Amino acid sequence: MVRTRFVALAAAVLGVALLSACGSYNSPGAAQPTGAGSATGASGQAAGTSLIAKAVGNLGMVVTDGSGRTLYRFDLDSAKPPTSKCTDECATKWPPAVVTGQIRVKGVDKALVGTITRADGTRQLTLGGQPLYRFAKDTAAGQVNGQGVGGSWYAANPQGRKATATKPSPTPPSPTEDTSGGGYSY
Repeated sequence: MVRTRFVALAAAVLGVALLSACGSYNSPGAAQPTGAGSATGASGQAAGTSLIAKAVGNLGMVVTDGSGRTLYRFDLDSAKPPTSKCTDECATKWPPAVVTGQIRVKGVDKALVGTITRADGTRQLTLGGQPLYRFAKDTAAGQVNGQGVGGSWYAANPQGRKATATKPSPTPPSPTEDTSGGGYSY
């Protein structure tokens, strides 16, 4: 009888350990795969990749992932044929938008969406042929810290082209404002 209880207890402990290991992947705070909006949401939707057109800052409409993080394009990449030149250290600073599951779009023409296979075997999302990336220094939705970095990185618009800043309307100087340069050496 003691042996039977021990076996039952050992089986229960092993079962809990196995279930914990399986469930830890999607638990809050657990590491998630790098992707363009990958992971199972609270609604229970299957994992997938989302491309969503959103107005961000003064850039107008840009493409974001399912988490609202801005997606970028790299001028040194090629759209025809789609080719990524961002590898190794570059890919650490500019993580590729990796495709997981089904690709869903909102405000983006699905005919412009594609993928390329990277050297490590992962599939990277493309838009208008341009491979897409995140910027490691964008830590929250809606940030565009990568815009214009190195004169080669730009947020992607819904067609896969460079998003460019819209010019703010000029405001006339106030009558008391010094417009002579104010001592700035430029």
